[in-house]
Amino acid sequence: MSSQAPFSNFKVLTFDVVGTLIDFETGVLAAVRRISGKTPAELSDDKIFASYKRGRDAHPERSSEVMFHVYRHLARELGLPADDASCDVFQLAVLRWAPFADSVEALKRLRTKFRLVAMTNADRVALSCYAHALGNPFDDTVCADDTGVAKPNPEFFAYNKGRQSAFGYKQSDILHVAQSQYHDIGIARKLGYQVCWIERRQGLAGFGGTPEVPTLTKPDFHFPTMKAFADAAVGAA
Repeated sequence: MSSQAPFSNFKVLTFDVVGTLIDFETGVLAAVRRISGKTPAELSDDKIFASYKRGRDAHPERSSEVMFHVYRHLARELGLPADDASCDVFQLAVLRWAPFADSVEALKRLRTKFRLVAMTNADRVALSCYAHALGNPFDDTVCADDTGVAKPNPEFFAYNKGRQSAFGYKQSDILHVAQSQYHDIGIARKLGYQVCWIERRQGLAGFGGTPEVPTLTKPDFHFPTMKAFADAAVGAA
C-alpha cells in the first residue's frame, strides 16, 4: 500500500463498474457457452475474449443496444450460432451480468465512510441494471450517456470532476477505484488522480476481456478484491 495518503484523506470513491464491481468476464463466457454448447476444451476463454473485444471495438455504442451485434461479430468469427435469437440471448445476458461475490458487502461498508460515485462506459439502461444488482450503493452516477465519450477519454474524467465540484468536492478528495489498467488506472494517474487498482485477474495470464496495455501503471493502492480494499479502507467486517 502507498504511504502517499491515508484513506481518511479521501471523501469520494469513484468506481469503474463493469470489471471492477460487475463480473462481466464470467457473464460473457457463460452466455457464449450456453448459446454454443462449446466446452472450454473446444473453445478457450482467450479465444472468446479476443473475439468479444474485436466485436466491441466494431460496435462501441450503447451496451444495452449493441451487444446483439457484438455477439453476432463474435459468433461469425468463431463459427457459432449467429441467428437473431442467439444474439438476443447474449444481449439480455449483458443486462444480467452479476456482481463479484464481494462487491455488494464491500460497497455497503465503504458507503459508511465515503461518497460513492459510479463512472462507467455502460449506458444508463445497463447501469441501472448493475446498480440494482449491487444494492443501489451509489450517491451519484456518471455514464457514457452523460459524457458522450467513453473512458479512457480524458473528457470523461473532466465531466465527473466538474460534476463533483458542484457538490463541493475537489480532485484531491477523490480516489479512483478500478480494475482496468487500459480504461481507468493509466489515464486517471496521468490526470493526477490517486488510484486504487482492484486486480481482479490476479494470478491469471493475460488481460481477459479488457484491452491490453504495453506497460502496467503503478497504482497508489493495490488489492486483489473489493473485500480486501474495504477491509483496509474501513476496517475488517
